[in-house]
Amino acid sequence: MQTLPLTDLKAGYLAHKAEIDETVHQILDSGRRISPMIMRNRQDSQIENLYPEAPYYFCTYFDRNYLTRGLTLYKSLQRHCKRSFVLWILCFDNDTYNILARLKLPGIRLISQQEFETGDEELIRVKADRSRVEYYWTCTPSLPLYVLYHNPGVDLISYLDADLCFYADPQPIYDELGTSSILIHEHRYAPEHAYLEAISGVYNVGLMAFRRDEQGLACLHWWRARCLEWCYARTEDGKFGDQKYLDDWPQQFNDVTVLQHKGAGLAPWNLTQYHFKARQQHIVVDGDPLIFFHFHGLRCISRRVIEPAGYGYRLPPFIAARLFVTYANALKRAADMTGRPFADLERSEMEHDINAGLLDQRLLLIQPQIFATLLWRLAGWRRNNKDKIAAGYAAYRHGDLPSMRQHFLQATWRNPLILTNLGILSLLIESIIGSSAMARYRAWRHGT
Repeated sequence: MQTLPLTDLKAGYLAHKAEIDETVHQILDSGRRISPMIMRNRQDSQIENLYPEAPYYFCTYFDRNYLTRGLTLYKSLQRHCKRSFVLWILCFDNDTYNILARLKLPGIRLISQQEFETGDEELIRVKADRSRVEYYWTCTPSLPLYVLYHNPGVDLISYLDADLCFYADPQPIYDELGTSSILIHEHRYAPEHAYLEAISGVYNVGLMAFRRDEQGLACLHWWRARCLEWCYARTEDGKFGDQKYLDDWPQQFNDVTVLQHKGAGLAPWNLTQYHFKARQQHIVVDGDPLIFFHFHGLRCISRRVIEPAGYGYRLPPFIAARLFVTYANALKRAADMTGRPFADLERSEMEHDINAGLLDQRLLLIQPQIFATLLWRLAGWRRNNKDKIAAGYAAYRHGDLPSMRQHFLQATWRNPLILTNLGILSLLIESIIGSSAMARYRAWRHGT
């Protein structure tokens, strides 16, 4: 009998690793093709250890409006995870479920909304009292619980927001988690956005992990009960949605790890406090490799333009080009793959509004890509000048003429044509000769 060399066997396994691992874990879930003796004498975790590496277990949810984002999240995991993964997707409408079922993507397990709600009278009861988004938020803690309940072999489940995108293997996140029961990460607001902490909370729901142990399950059940009681898109009595409940977890529960990796949890609200470099096709954040980015607030306007982030967040040109343009193009590929429109219908704009948005650095050109960075830099230069002028007027209203002069001169250095504005010119003269002298000049000029 002729045998294959070990190197050939290994190469064959690696070439079909995802398919093999998926088949193995389908067998483990069903138990139909595992010997009853093995099933009686081994725990699920021991059975999984018979194979080279246990997979990552993730869950997320979305509806048709976020289908392209959810698919882009999946593709990023598929590209960067160095071991296999299973992603449970709670589909909040039939279109999402049917499209994903038709695609038959390896590693994806679909949960219909009907399956998810069956037998959960508490969840169904509050549904009528919540908006669509509020109901989705209410479901957040219930989804990891659902996965753990229906899949006894899963020891650790990670929840992911659908608008995340991965740029490296997530293993460093799990290295930080270690043997802890719960993992959360902070918003890490940049100083100019620190006020948002009082509204949105210290921690972000975007990525969380829960272990099947006493503390992990206690935390999930407590969080679910709170979201059933109150989960609305407003601030009230120290609460906001599903998220502000996390603020006290490190004190309330044992074995909580707060993620410290700077490349995990990057988002529009914390960008400006970090330094970025490109290193061998990878992005480095203050020395840490970028693992995932949270594209919160991104809206697709047309196939050539996106609104990268609302709330006045600012994006460095490097990030606009390397992350946002490439992410938008990934969304376009997902739209083509699913037959869904790329543009968010509620955010379509008139052509003149798009042009104004591009000049105000509110919108980002994504096609042609070669002009995206250049236009973003020019718009940023124009926006900075407007901010300097606004700061100059604010300083004048507070009687701070030296600060007013500094802001106006900085704006003039960027654009000398500002001096054609006689109002700014007269205020600059006033800051030099003094308010009294300027008042006498104006009185003489108007003959009073």
